[in-house]
Amino acid sequence: MKLLVTGGCGFIGSNFILHWLSRHSDDEIYNLDALTYAGDIHNLDEIKDHPHYHFIHGDIRDRDLVDKTMVGMDMVVHFAAESHVDRSIASPQIFLATNVLGTQNLLDAALTHKVPRFHHISTDEVFGSLELGSSAKFQLHTPYDPRSPYSASKAASDHLVRAYGETYGLPYTISNCSNNYGRFQFPEKLIGLAITNLLEGKKIPVYGDGLNVRDWLFVEDHCRAIADILERGELGQTYLIGGLKDDISNLDLVRQICQLMDKDPNSSIEFVTDRLGHDRRYAVDWSFIHDQLGWEPSVTLAEGLQKTIDFYVNNESWWRSKKT
Repeated sequence: MKLLVTGGCGFIGSNFILHWLSRHSDDEIYNLDALTYAGDIHNLDEIKDHPHYHFIHGDIRDRDLVDKTMVGMDMVVHFAAESHVDRSIASPQIFLATNVLGTQNLLDAALTHKVPRFHHISTDEVFGSLELGSSAKFQLHTPYDPRSPYSASKAASDHLVRAYGETYGLPYTISNCSNNYGRFQFPEKLIGLAITNLLEGKKIPVYGDGLNVRDWLFVEDHCRAIADILERGELGQTYLIGGLKDDISNLDLVRQICQLMDKDPNSSIEFVTDRLGHDRRYAVDWSFIHDQLGWEPSVTLAEGLQKTIDFYVNNESWWRSKKT
């Protein structure tokens, strides 16, 4: 089978390619990546000489390239996206161009070349924000309520995928995941930033009062979930993927990181001005994918954080080059 993976040099995409080839070593993987600041071709050094791995340097906004690349593909796994909320607040245009128009290019090409399956990776942020202290969780029927340019662009791409399914008969699946963490994550996101700042002897910046809640998903568990969807998921279905059962605030999360790294939380954290439109709480009900496909997280948050800390400790040159 031939798979086109978009954004395969990024954080989640590179982890997915490594995971998929470990399960399907005879499949052909074509990795289309623009190598923006968040993509690193060296994430895949361990398979760069694999006979079934092929790298294509290109942008999903390039319609002609996307069309040529799509020929003969059996499956598209679409990760490529601008994803950092802070950057979307500063420069929304590129988020719309990549996340919406780039996705449209892929959908058009998939239709033209009759690709049997298109899987779209999305985010729980399309659902908006939940109240602190509530027991509510995002579910399949939760209405969309994006609150940042990033989440609005991902909501639009989700709607496009479903519209192409309904209007043109595109065979698709969608997954909306919670906040990922793990190896290869660009150290601008909270967990990677916290770990690398501590390694540099710097403080961890925490927005506002630090009580914002996220549902943290270890990236390798996310990749397992995507593989399960591709192998056994139902066409036309959406799957929600989360990593936790209980809430944890950002403040408690960074305190836990400090403890795992033998740092004093009281002297290692600084509160900074809150982000514009900062969503208060995310929580994902992932019972559907558990019931349908038997998936569940394989690590606790503490175990996943320790694995992530170990990655940054053992790959200092990788992350230092990204913080200069």
